[in-house]
Amino acid sequence: MKRAEKAERIGRILDDLYPDPPIALDHTDAYTLLVAVALSAQTTDKKVNEVTPALFAEASTPEEMYALGADRILELIRQIGLAPTKARNVWTAAGQILDAGGRVLPDWDFLEHLAGVGHKTASVVMAQAFDIPAFPVDTHIFRLARRWGLSTGTTVEKVETDLKRVFPRDTWNRRHLQIIYFGREFCPAQRHDLAGCPICSFAATKKQTEAEARAQRGRPRTTPGPTDVVPAEAHRT
Repeated sequence: MKRAEKAERIGRILDDLYPDPPIALDHTDAYTLLVAVALSAQTTDKKVNEVTPALFAEASTPEEMYALGADRILELIRQIGLAPTKARNVWTAAGQILDAGGRVLPDWDFLEHLAGVGHKTASVVMAQAFDIPAFPVDTHIFRLARRWGLSTGTTVEKVETDLKRVFPRDTWNRRHLQIIYFGREFCPAQRHDLAGCPICSFAATKKQTEAEARAQRGRPRTTPGPTDVVPAEAHRT
């Protein structure tokens, strides 16, 4: 089965399972989404949603966030991973937004030059806040794209390019969310029954299937399998 044919079949399944996938991070506008996504690096969405209500109650605009100061931001987000660095970046980015006019702009260069904002965070904001087609690649998307044979890329950039090539542009904004939800619900990284999976059963490559079978036979249950190995970029914002 060619990649394009496989992607089309995968897309139909994902549309049936998740016709209107929600954004997992709580937010009210482009700025609060930007902050929430930046805080989510190497932290679960659930944990971010636990700390942002108190943060946004005190500061939900760049002006308020900058006035709050990095120390107070840190106090409010201390429970999440890399909190000191994230607090400094959120405060610095608020100042950069103020210097640029006070609004989050739907512009790639603007977003990617903000402190603590990488290509993945910029992609999420462009897609979900401004409805501009983008395909953010996180750890779930990276491993499933390779498991399904949609990409052989070893970098986030290559996987993103391959996925944009096989999925229609007008599906990107929902497709990346659908793949994340599918990975969490049906397609775990370890000890996964590929034959019983709604997508892996037809999409997983022979090479990948054999590699995962060998890993499961030859490694302790607590040892990560090959699909757990992802580039550091997939964890970054």
